[in-house]
Amino acid sequence: MPYADLNGLNIYYEEFGRGETVLFLHSHFSRGLLAFAGQILPFSGRYRCLFPDFRGHGRTTCEDLTWSSRMVADDMAMFLDKLDIEKAHIIGYSCGAYVGCYMAANYPDKVKSLVTIGGAAHARPEGAEDFLPENLIKNGHTDFIEDMKARHFEAHRGDWQTYLKNTVKDWQTQPNLTDAEWQNIKCPCFFINGENDPFGTVEELQEKVPASKVYKVIGGGHRPHFVGEQIDDINKRILDFLSEI
Repeated sequence: MPYADLNGLNIYYEEFGRGETVLFLHSHFSRGLLAFAGQILPFSGRYRCLFPDFRGHGRTTCEDLTWSSRMVADDMAMFLDKLDIEKAHIIGYSCGAYVGCYMAANYPDKVKSLVTIGGAAHARPEGAEDFLPENLIKNGHTDFIEDMKARHFEAHRGDWQTYLKNTVKDWQTQPNLTDAEWQNIKCPCFFINGENDPFGTVEELQEKVPASKVYKVIGGGHRPHFVGEQIDDINKRILDFLSEI
């Protein structure tokens, strides 16, 4: 169970495989391995795969419980420096897709390529307020609350309300790249969204990064790379993309 200490931010991560580095960036409500369980074996046979838990999530600890996608992008850049990794392929899912875009825009020398799954070009706040602590309690979603308590206990130290408030705020406001940031994304990019994904489309992302490769997953939703979804197709397409770089 390795940790990377970044001046008081203690990032927990898992590592598998050897070769060029692939940094996997997880979604809201999730943590490293949970978001990419179906990618561990297929990718670690070819690459060094890193699965960190973000600030505020999982087993990563910090005195300050606040976080945002932008903050996490800065953290991940420092995380690569801490591990003496000059450059990495980035694969980001949902919130991790936003983090990946911020990294590609603001730390271009550290990003060899960018793959996003369930990403977006702008925030879609609809439905986020349903996940505020008071609304979850009012609507009787106790199972979800208990999951968040257990899944992120080390990170929020029992203050699950602050964790959820931060998550809702990030959902409501991110991604929020400036035009200059979008224009600064120069690395090879592959944007993947299900045709039924309510949070983003490949068309809006390709409009922001015209040179990008895109794939709309027919019949897919927000998480086509999950087990039970279109996992084999998605894994093959990403591995093919990486092999061409």
